[in-house]
Amino acid sequence: MKRRTVLGATLAGAVVPPALGAATARAADPGPSVRQTGTTLLDSQALYFVSYDGLVNNNAFQKNGLLTYKGHQYAVWYTADRNAVVGRRALGSGTWSTVKVGHTLRYDDSHNVISLGVSKVDGRLHLNMDSHSDGFTYVKSVAGLMDDPAGLSWTTSRFGAPRSTLDGLALTSQFTYPQFVSTPDGKLQLSYRAGVSGNGRNALAEYDGTSWTSHGEWSSSTGTYTSEHGSSTARNMYLHGIDYDRNGRLHSFFTWREQNAAVMCSGGGITNHDTGYVYSDDHGRTWRNNAGAVVGTTGGSDKVAVTDPGLVVDPLNPDHSLMNQESQFTDSAGRPHAIISYVPGRFGQCTTNYVADRTAGGRAFHVRKNSSGSWQKTEIPVALGSSQRTKLALDRYDNAYAVLPFGRIWGASAASGHTDWKPLFDAGGLNAFGEVVIDETRVAQDNVLSVMYQVKSSGTTPSALRVIDFALPA
Repeated sequence: MKRRTVLGATLAGAVVPPALGAATARAADPGPSVRQTGTTLLDSQALYFVSYDGLVNNNAFQKNGLLTYKGHQYAVWYTADRNAVVGRRALGSGTWSTVKVGHTLRYDDSHNVISLGVSKVDGRLHLNMDSHSDGFTYVKSVAGLMDDPAGLSWTTSRFGAPRSTLDGLALTSQFTYPQFVSTPDGKLQLSYRAGVSGNGRNALAEYDGTSWTSHGEWSSSTGTYTSEHGSSTARNMYLHGIDYDRNGRLHSFFTWREQNAAVMCSGGGITNHDTGYVYSDDHGRTWRNNAGAVVGTTGGSDKVAVTDPGLVVDPLNPDHSLMNQESQFTDSAGRPHAIISYVPGRFGQCTTNYVADRTAGGRAFHVRKNSSGSWQKTEIPVALGSSQRTKLALDRYDNAYAVLPFGRIWGASAASGHTDWKPLFDAGGLNAFGEVVIDETRVAQDNVLSVMYQVKSSGTTPSALRVIDFALPA
């Protein structure tokens, strides 16, 4: 039987100092800073409704709602009449060109986001959308559209008809959380959850420029988890992301969500517990824990399970409303970083209403692996003031940026070991709803942080959707 063990237990309630010499090595690098360079309007009347305390056009777990490729930036959203659109602009331009892709949103469900991906092997843009534990809609562009944006017009004719499969490949009837990730060899992978909240499995499919292939599931929903309150025998693994570093390693932080509420101190909380981490050196075929031991095989009989050893890098029981699907990033050396958030014990040991308690006492934490291979954790010293998620990015100097709810930006320097978090942008004039989407690809390519946000509205009154750009240290 697999046995659950904990790594990095010193992270609970303590900050581990940076490795000796880290500050000296990076002392010459500039610290974090943001300089606003412009704001563009995507849609003055974007679809607006609140469900699960979020918006369908601005969910932090979208990968990608906003991306940059070969000098152009792309964005996806739903218009007031529920049409799925994709916008394109040349970098530096204040004008977006938009096309409808032939699909209208079915339900007022904020899970049913649109995600973008690029298959570099053939220059196609891919969209997956409108799913929450049911079927999905898939659209892809003609080949070469992403390689020649100046030469190929931005029209609906450049996109194929919406389909309920991946070019004929049916994945699951309970599909949620599409996340596209480009592989180091130019292919495109689609990460998704099969099943439902509290009883689901993570899976991968891959496009090679000709066809899609299902690699199967890699996380398990079975096994027994026991807290001080009770036990659960079913769950799902919620990913904070899935990202290749510059060396080709695939990283993923995660939390577990239990099916049985008996594991909690109160039924008003959420059953999420522990921050875990796995990686893969073979494009997601096998998964290893922090120590390098294989803990699961995609499509195989042995999948990553709650009972596996060495998964947990920050232990936390289900009583603190730990958020799922926060965010992650890798630094210039390929080291993994994540943002997690929950209600710390100093505000009580039992959350009874996760929205109210996270809004009142929730805090975000930066968890990362340092140069010595140890895990460090630092609290970002500002109240969330929201139940929602924070996005993470690292610049070329490995300074960290946390884009908090409402678009606030805080930063920490690599020279300090990421312990000197400070405010960089207060976002007071944005009137943003809550969660935001960032362009992870543009940070790495152009040293620019692009943030997509929607203006707060009421009821179902449409509101403006914008992108604000910040220059990072040169």
